[in-house]
Amino acid sequence: MAAKPQKQKDSFYVALAKDFAAGGVSGAVSKTITAPIERVKLVIQTQDANPKIISGEVPRYTGNLYLLHLPARGADSAWFFQLGIGNAFTRIAKEQGMGAFWRGNLTNCIRYFPTQAINLASKDFFKGMFPKYNPKTEFWPFFAANMASGGAAGAFSLSFVYPLDYARTRLASDVGSGKRQFNGLWDCLAKTARGPKGFLGLYQGFGISVAGIIPYRGVQFGLNDTIKGLNPWDKETTFIGIASKWAGAQFSVIMSGYVTYPFDTVRRRLQMEAEKPIDQRIYKGAIHCFNTIVAKEGTKALFKGAGANILRGTGAALVLVLYGEIQAMLKA
Repeated sequence: MAAKPQKQKDSFYVALAKDFAAGGVSGAVSKTITAPIERVKLVIQTQDANPKIISGEVPRYTGNLYLLHLPARGADSAWFFQLGIGNAFTRIAKEQGMGAFWRGNLTNCIRYFPTQAINLASKDFFKGMFPKYNPKTEFWPFFAANMASGGAAGAFSLSFVYPLDYARTRLASDVGSGKRQFNGLWDCLAKTARGPKGFLGLYQGFGISVAGIIPYRGVQFGLNDTIKGLNPWDKETTFIGIASKWAGAQFSVIMSGYVTYPFDTVRRRLQMEAEKPIDQRIYKGAIHCFNTIVAKEGTKALFKGAGANILRGTGAALVLVLYGEIQAMLKA
């Protein structure tokens, strides 16, 4: 009986193309599914820098994530999260229609395809630059290497697609039932580029984004890869295999998002003022923005929209699982 021929190993470029396709497709699908939650999150997060809301033309949206502490007798006490999206969902549907929940989603998909694809594909490239560690006997070096490779991949991709991320924020933050500020992606990019900072206006908040993306992607990919290395069902395609991988990815996304959420709030606030003359801006830079938010609104304002972000994290966890499954099919 003739021996079964061995499957030829893909070249570096073929493997990279497969990683790119798997990451991009899984990212676009999950973002479209979770677009309504993403829209609510951005509206709540940026409303204190939105001219229409500041002027009173559009009433404020409610909803946030609070960490509550209930004291009790003795040493017992209770900490819990209160999730409140408030009236944001109902108001957006009433004022702008159901289709408005996907406002900016096309830009997000255009942005997300290269972003997530470069993140996931380059993560393996950067991971290859570090020694391989055994997760069971060398846990901390294994975890640190995964964090470093994930953070480097996130910062690398952000430098390419930041203008699209900026446009997604501005399109999704356009509120009220009146005339829209921007008529689509190209109008947003063009109007901003004609502002006082020119093309660099499209990179408003880029510095704080890089500062945040490194720990965000580092924690997300680092935790996910670490959990995958410890998961006894990781190689299985059964229900328990997929469920355990999803649970690990969900935990990674929630932790990374919550730990670095203040970075995201600051950069979104800065993006909201990119086309304004410098003397008309509320915030003069990332540090000034952070200090102003804390002084005027309190520390919890740095986490506005975090409740919706946790729900949105379901989609990001789905990305990590879909990426692994699509990658496995392409390599089969």
